[in-house]
Amino acid sequence: MVDVGDKIAGKRTAVAEARVLFPANVAVALRESGLRSAKGPIFDTAIVAGVMGAKRTHELIPFCHPLGLDSCRIAIELEGDAAVIRCTVSVHHKTGVEMEALTGASVAALTVYDMCKALSHDIVISEVRLLSKAGGKSDTVREAAP
Repeated sequence: MVDVGDKIAGKRTAVAEARVLFPANVAVALRESGLRSAKGPIFDTAIVAGVMGAKRTHELIPFCHPLGLDSCRIAIELEGDAAVIRCTVSVHHKTGVEMEALTGASVAALTVYDMCKALSHDIVISEVRLLSKAGGKSDTVREAAP
């Protein structure tokens, strides 16, 4: 692990995004179903799973520090034929939460896939990326994908 002993604790935030691309007929079926599958409410379940993933990042990614997150919010919107997932994480600590945000967005995307795979196996998870981070040595901001 990276030694963060000499760093100053402060508020650290990160936002990550993932996209789940559906075949057009699947996107139509999801809208018609009210975003439900045979397993239940798709986006609600993905939000819970994404938060759980973000909180357990240190168990999944070697050398990540275990962090008690102050906040983890996941928003999912159906835009055209894609579910756009944004995970926003914050903590007051000596290290950032980029990996937690990326893990939360990824786990939420995997959950959407799992809940929709009975409709098609042509679903694609793409564009998992960090949109912004703040509070550390350097801040980063990227524009959202079109």
